[in-house]
Amino acid sequence: MNFATISFLLNWTELGALLAILFRLGHSFQLIANTQRELRRAIRHLGKRRVAEPAVNTTSVPSVSSRSPVLREQG
Repeated sequence: MNFATISFLLNWTELGALLAILFRLGHSFQLIANTQRELRRAIRHLGKRRVAEPAVNTTSVPSVSSRSPVLREQG
């Protein structure tokens, strides 16, 4: 084989490798876009569910001290 033939084959090989890389990148970007879409959908779903639930009191319960008359021993 002469130099022109080898150069021609290498160019086509490089082009094939470049196309394979671009094809793989396309799939990666599609996966990222699908993941973002699913995350947005899940967040929206959680927001709707949270609005539909009755309000929950998230304040802490006051602690009962040992001086409380309820906890004193009857003697």
